[in-house]
Amino acid sequence: MALESRITQEEIKKEPEKPIDREKTCPLLLRVFTTNSGRHHRVDEFARGNVPSSELQIYTWMDATLKELTSLVKEVYPEARKKGTHFSFAIVFPDPKRQIYRVKDIGSTVSGRKGPDDSMTLQSQRFQIGDYLDIAITPPNRAPPLNTRMRPF
Repeated sequence: MALESRITQEEIKKEPEKPIDREKTCPLLLRVFTTNSGRHHRVDEFARGNVPSSELQIYTWMDATLKELTSLVKEVYPEARKKGTHFSFAIVFPDPKRQIYRVKDIGSTVSGRKGPDDSMTLQSQRFQIGDYLDIAITPPNRAPPLNTRMRPF
């Protein structure tokens, strides 16, 4: 007789994350790459040990939210502070089976507005230390480009 797990993906996502004590836990170095074109970097820009030139290095914790990361990026890029600026987040990670990188869209935020992805954390999206974060920034006067990697809503 075979037993089958009845745990759904929704139940897995609802598992509470372990709270991180930021006073006692050492932060990680998050390598962030940004574009102002509204599109993410191409995967081949991360090939063979290369990375895009637009790198920010942020010390943070696995429980950092997308809204928290948005505000850190806005400190560095004053033009991104305008209300309505769109930030699209993706994790860039090495494929364990092949020597290439993969990109996983994880969410988006909008400067000056509350959104459903604001409280999403790196940990909840299975970010691993050593992965990169790619942020496509779109100014408020331009709509974010339709992308084949966009999440369906």
